[in-house]
Amino acid sequence: MQNVMAAQQTFSDNSLLLDAREQNVPRGVVTAHPLVIERARGSEVWDVEGNRYLDFVGGIGVLNVGHNHPAVVNAVTRQLGLVTHACFQVAAYPGYIELAQRLNQLVGCGEPFKSVFFTSGAEAVENAVKIARAHTQRPGIIAFDGAFHGRTLLGCTLTGMSQPYKQNFGPFPADIYRLPFPNAYHGVSEADCLKALDQLFAVQILPERVAAIIIEPVQGDGGFLPAGASFMQALRLITEQHGILLILDEVQTGFGRTGKMFAFQHLDIVPDLVTVAKSLGGGLPISGVVGKAAIMDAPLPGGLGGTYGGNALACAAALAVLDLLENENLLARANQLGEQMNARLHQLAEKYACIGEVRGLGFMQAVEIIDFETGQPDAALTQKILDFACQEGLLLIKCGVQRNTVRFLAPLVTTDSQLEEALHIFDIALARASGRLG
Repeated sequence: MQNVMAAQQTFSDNSLLLDAREQNVPRGVVTAHPLVIERARGSEVWDVEGNRYLDFVGGIGVLNVGHNHPAVVNAVTRQLGLVTHACFQVAAYPGYIELAQRLNQLVGCGEPFKSVFFTSGAEAVENAVKIARAHTQRPGIIAFDGAFHGRTLLGCTLTGMSQPYKQNFGPFPADIYRLPFPNAYHGVSEADCLKALDQLFAVQILPERVAAIIIEPVQGDGGFLPAGASFMQALRLITEQHGILLILDEVQTGFGRTGKMFAFQHLDIVPDLVTVAKSLGGGLPISGVVGKAAIMDAPLPGGLGGTYGGNALACAAALAVLDLLENENLLARANQLGEQMNARLHQLAEKYACIGEVRGLGFMQAVEIIDFETGQPDAALTQKILDFACQEGLLLIKCGVQRNTVRFLAPLVTTDSQLEEALHIFDIALARASGRLG
């Protein structure tokens, strides 16, 4: 009886569960906030003690349609009664094929495109590299400072941050090269980056040895830095001149986050390959590579796949997500929410000298936190702000190479009142962290 009572207490107490987590889960897996979630709905979550939080992390950009959306739940429940898993490499099933058709239309806009599905964003990135090398018969891949492309060995090689991602995990795969990413706030211009590309071609690798350039149209973990249209158009022109593929990593930016279905649609370019994941599945693990048909067909039969890639349940969820995005006016809502948030964050920037810059695209917004006396990135103050926000009932996480940027990834179904409540809490957190409140 005592054991039963102890077990019941464990599952209703944050501290006891987190003690068990400490004993059973390795320290390499970070949990940003000291709480354990029991249930969720839309933009709200409740911990095991019944405390409510506004979730402006959304599974790190996974829940653009919100937690437990009824349409997603219903689609997965229905699929549970049909097929849960078969492995597409053994026998096909309708959901995988229909999802491929839908994504090909959304990305290709009439051009012949094909899609292949995996489980995680990192897996999609790795397979995009495989496809690019198979098509071009070239080894080189160019990525950017501040990029995040996953935690697999190739993923963290492509990632442009040393800590915490690279640590002592090397040696890393060869033929990966790196460029600076435009960041006007820190004095890195688009011209600087294009000049660095010329220099890379001159001294490190000939352009005819480069298979692909991979870039996030808005850097996610690197600090929510949008790449300008002129820069991306110049990059597209250079890749076309040299037969280099352009891979856009839309894992975090995709499916309405920036106010369009995909961020590249802001840029007036057509990529060769697009990696997708996160909000595609509405909470279920699914990722993919969507690309021009001739390129996607480069790997020979058996060269692509994965046991759980395009799992039937995840495909059902993804189809429901696409229906919601297309039928519930969520892209327009993302722009509306983004405008409201951006305006309010600028007001807070005038109030608090520790906000160095407000930036973002659509509902993908962030603030960079600095030491107001020196103007230098202030990671410690950023963490204080996050901690105080959590104490007040708002979940946020940080990003940026210096870990001094607060990012907002609230679901697109967030209500006006929830947005206002969240920004009010953020105001309080800024005041407490700055010493204006006790």
